[in-house]
Amino acid sequence: MRFLLPLLLALPVCALANPESDFRAAREALRVGNLARLDKAVENLQDTPLEIYATNFQLRARLSTRPTEAIKDFLARNDESPAVDQFRGDWLKFLGKHESWEAFAEEYPHLINIDDELACYGLQLRRQSDELAALEEAHKLWFRDDEMPESCTPLFERARKLGIIADADVWKRMRLALEAGNVSFAKQLIKQLPKAEQFPAAELSVASSNPRRYLEKTRFEDAGTGRRLTALFALLRLSRQSPEIAFARWEKIANHFTEEEQRYFFGWIGFAGAQAHDERALLWFAVAGDAALNPKQLAWRTRAALRVQNWHEVWSSIGAMAPQQQSEGVWRYWKARALQQLARPAEAEALLTELSREYNFYGQLAAEELGREAGASVVTPGHRASEAEIEAIQAMPAIQRTLLLYRMDMRSEAAKEWAWATRRFSDRQLLAAAEVAQRNEMYDRSINAADRTVSVHDFNLRYPAPYRDALRENLHKHGLEEAWVYGLMRQESRFATRAKSDAGAAGIMQIMPDTARWVARQMGMKGYRKGLIHQLDVNIKLGTYYMKTVFNQFDENPVLASAAYNAGPTRAKQWRGTKKLEGAIYIETIPFDETRDYVKKVMSNTNYYAMLFGQSERPLKQRLGTIEAKVQK
Repeated sequence: MRFLLPLLLALPVCALANPESDFRAAREALRVGNLARLDKAVENLQDTPLEIYATNFQLRARLSTRPTEAIKDFLARNDESPAVDQFRGDWLKFLGKHESWEAFAEEYPHLINIDDELACYGLQLRRQSDELAALEEAHKLWFRDDEMPESCTPLFERARKLGIIADADVWKRMRLALEAGNVSFAKQLIKQLPKAEQFPAAELSVASSNPRRYLEKTRFEDAGTGRRLTALFALLRLSRQSPEIAFARWEKIANHFTEEEQRYFFGWIGFAGAQAHDERALLWFAVAGDAALNPKQLAWRTRAALRVQNWHEVWSSIGAMAPQQQSEGVWRYWKARALQQLARPAEAEALLTELSREYNFYGQLAAEELGREAGASVVTPGHRASEAEIEAIQAMPAIQRTLLLYRMDMRSEAAKEWAWATRRFSDRQLLAAAEVAQRNEMYDRSINAADRTVSVHDFNLRYPAPYRDALRENLHKHGLEEAWVYGLMRQESRFATRAKSDAGAAGIMQIMPDTARWVARQMGMKGYRKGLIHQLDVNIKLGTYYMKTVFNQFDENPVLASAAYNAGPTRAKQWRGTKKLEGAIYIETIPFDETRDYVKKVMSNTNYYAMLFGQSERPLKQRLGTIEAKVQK
């Protein structure tokens, strides 16, 4: 990190000992309960940017239900680090668990990040002065698909006893749990039903493990609510495997269900059918009638209509969404497109004009629909922070902490610190912070800051292009468009060379280990071993080779190749239609949320990079092109 050393040299002399080693020692001492070693490490970290974390560790090791002077002093600090609010939250949980309500009441109003456990402790406190209002608030927290923290239990039990949480609410929550696949929690809820309505929990296990067999072997004549709910759960699971099989099974048992349950079933098979690109999806949604569809179901009803270009249904489905969902860029864009097709150009233009001011996938497409250049301001010189502005940001303890944490490869902690430090920044401060991050090769944090500006922008910071020399040879060898490679890398890793996903993808191009081994064999790379995937030059060689492989496999179509890079070539092929699809519609109807978002951002990034590199003026819609129909066997 080229610019980190001057920063560290500017710190006090005592900070130069070894803050990284002392920080790790403090954290380990807390873990094993070695208070003497912890105190020594904290002493060594005084007057360093990491002192606030060390003091946090020290206080955690000596928690008390009474607010000591040390705790009061720590919580009275300026909120310059998430460590303070995190400690406040953990201490409040400690106080709530021990029912130290006086101390809890004093500190709770100052908490910023409130999770469910703390919210319920807060309601327990409120219950002492206004029980009914507290329990009504608890009723709102009831409708979750998973078990809530123990702090909520006394509230739920009391609300249940007073009838604020009714039997119908228990059934509704059980449905939510089963929709989420949380069978174990659904079983627990059975115990909260009146004894006359309870049913064998084992049925849920059978329906979960083998839904088709459960539906074939179970009798539904005069079935109670529990068995019908279990059957609907089995049908939901089966529809995710095969909407066709689920529907065939439903037709044999449908008359044993209430009208509401029938509408409920069709809402879910419509959802599953839309994700499977089943042409009956819209019909199933229509049969659902006035069933209450959740946001995901409404989104997929809209996508099913897009898939067959039923523009009236696109408009109608978006209109059925709640205002908050309708305000999302995706639905404003497709609503405008539907209005164009429905001969309502003025309404469409109003939506597109507003959306075209946003620098993202839909903003670009909206501008192009209006016949405007989508990125005219991207290639014009943006605001550049002065050295004085940069030095002011760099001097902030929170920024120094971020740099140290990042250097220690504690990227998660660094990201939290960065988000906290920059949360109230003006546009000019954000760009100065982005410059600090870029100089220290923290490209992910630099992009994070530059992306958030509202009126003052620097697109060279939003779309950095590091490692061009390392890429040049591979780009030339494979004939890949530089803008597309950068568009993909920006989305994959934000140029963090040590990035690693939960699935195991590694490096700047986020290569999966199995893919890396396959590519290494294809390239004839001798002596390849797993650890090499983190080396920048090796990662780039492997990633660009694989990009070229999928690019060729999909007739040099970057949309399909991007989808294949993320989700695999087989899926990218399966998602094509029986007829040609507009590229934007193909992307919009990708069933995987992650891949759908990924391809949009890769293609949007590509267009911006092409403009910044001065390499192409192709509109985004032209880049997306059309996707040929799948080959019918």
